[in-house]
Amino acid sequence: MNNNDIIRRIRYIFDLSDDTMIKIFESAEYQTTRSEVSDWLKKDDDPDQIKLHDIKLATFLNGFINHKRGKREGEQPKPEKRLTNNLILRKLKIALAYKDIDMLKAFEAAEFEISKHEISAFFRKPTQRQYRECKDQFLRNFLFGLQKIYRED
Repeated sequence: MNNNDIIRRIRYIFDLSDDTMIKIFESAEYQTTRSEVSDWLKKDDDPDQIKLHDIKLATFLNGFINHKRGKREGEQPKPEKRLTNNLILRKLKIALAYKDIDMLKAFEAAEFEISKHEISAFFRKPTQRQYRECKDQFLRNFLFGLQKIYRED
């Protein structure tokens, strides 16, 4: 999955307006414009689409955490320069205050079978033996499950 697709899906799932998207970026201390957000949200085959780089998606996800859970005191976390699906999944889990059982429900809503142990392996350190890389299909199905939960239409 590319970053533009991820931000488009999050916007759709949580019904975020352009103004809300801008406020989310601002809460993570990044100033953006409506046209920039619009260019990121364009379909992949649109020649005017601008590629959303990892650092900007990380900034958005940090802002999304602030949006959903409230801005924490003190210095805001620095956005990662390089994102992985594991990190994206972790940030979504934090933003939604999900526990493993909630994540299982999201996967079940997408009719995707996964165990609690497999989910916990996504959140381990890469150096641990039980670590598992979160492939695109897992992230895609998790987002689809969220869509089924939050967007009943």
